[in-house]
Amino acid sequence: MEVKESTRKVALVTGITGQDGSYLAELLLEKGYQVHGIKRRASLFNTQRVDHLYQDPHVNHRNFFLHYGDLTDSTNLIRIVQQTQPDEIYNLGAQSHVAVSFESPEYTADVDALGPLRLLEAIRMLGLTKK
Repeated sequence: MEVKESTRKVALVTGITGQDGSYLAELLLEKGYQVHGIKRRASLFNTQRVDHLYQDPHVNHRNFFLHYGDLTDSTNLIRIVQQTQPDEIYNLGAQSHVAVSFESPEYTADVDALGPLRLLEAIRMLGLTKK
């Protein structure tokens, strides 16, 4: 699907290296979106779900970008949202391992409950509005 750069929608996806995030990225790319994904540095070994979407950074007109970030880092989220200026944000990032949630309940709450709050606060602080 060929979409003009000026009309191309921009999506930001947290949790892009997870199962649902990778499928969503594929769907959005098929629909002509420019897709930006946030991945944690700890996900460095876990990118196989999006490796096939990777594009050489030296190629013009790329439409898939990965950014290092974390839902526990407000400053980083603000920077990424400001840089990407998304039309749509999909928050699929979470600490989703059940065993880890019992072993590290505060960390799980920080990511899964306060993470979305940080993302919403970044949107508010930057004055992004619905498009």
